[in-house]
Amino acid sequence: MKTRFRRFAPFASVLGLAVWAVGSRAAAQTPAGLDLQLYGGLTITGAVGTVYQIQYVTDLDQTNTPSAWRCLEFLQLPASPCLWPDKSRPAAGQRFYRAVVFSAPTNMAFIPPGTFRMGSPSNEVDRWFDEGAQTTVTISQGFWMGKHEVTQGEYLVVMGSNPSYFTGDLNRPVERVYWHNATDYCAKLTQQERAAGRIPTNSAYRLPTEAEWEYACRAGTSDRRFSYGDDPGYASLGNYAWFRDNGANTTHPVGQKLPNPWGLHDMHGNVWEWCQDWKSFNLPGGIAIDPQGPASGPGRVRRGGSWNDDAGICRSANRDNEKPDDRDDNFGFRVVLVPGQP
Repeated sequence: MKTRFRRFAPFASVLGLAVWAVGSRAAAQTPAGLDLQLYGGLTITGAVGTVYQIQYVTDLDQTNTPSAWRCLEFLQLPASPCLWPDKSRPAAGQRFYRAVVFSAPTNMAFIPPGTFRMGSPSNEVDRWFDEGAQTTVTISQGFWMGKHEVTQGEYLVVMGSNPSYFTGDLNRPVERVYWHNATDYCAKLTQQERAAGRIPTNSAYRLPTEAEWEYACRAGTSDRRFSYGDDPGYASLGNYAWFRDNGANTTHPVGQKLPNPWGLHDMHGNVWEWCQDWKSFNLPGGIAIDPQGPASGPGRVRRGGSWNDDAGICRSANRDNEKPDDRDDNFGFRVVLVPGQP
């Protein structure tokens, strides 16, 4: 079927991209193999560094229906013009595309796609066995992440209750939440934000995967104990984290410590943060793209350490888990916003 494209926004011109892959010759008498792949896509001309939603509909009659547009990707424009191919397009059918600026909630930071080494090298001080083998992980799509842990005030607005032990300031992180409480919050927040038209129809809030969490925590670094450096004596950790040495046996309002280079506060300390994954015994090693964790495990992953933990527990690579029906006054979470399935 012939692929059709059309322009719907002044900053997005539309194209068809044909990619030819030429196979190598095993012998002189073996002809080269050719494989034609046809991708739909866009050439986007816009503001470099701005985050756009790449959206599509399958029927031209739907273009004036806002809820019909589905978000394929959040793209931070690296150059202008920028060529973006749609590799998710099914073999049959057609799609019509547009690119529109996305105004994310002010309490969220954009995390660009990239590759990093997950886990810790064998000589890292205070390392635990389950932090290996180091794995080269690629996060293939950008996503939005909360600049801070979900606060008691945010949880109260969405869920109508506050389970926390350390109350008195709604800017403290919510705690004493089961893993199921955290995922229920994400589902309800998604429903509310879609209904209000503040996020794309098929986008969703959820917990970060363990790989997404460590990638965001490291903020473009690998083989360092913290995004700001190795800090072997933990002399600088107090500038970035509430932990046992300075936590005063309590949680603290979010955002008081320095953020990492990607604008995320309290990735170390304050409260443990639930992740989406079941915990694996150790990391697989090798190469992985967007890993989701095992199908089951001893518990759900939690990351980052807390006000009640030693400095070494707050390292970027440290891994822990709890049963999803456990909770404590140092268990919290933060959310990510991702595009939905095509």
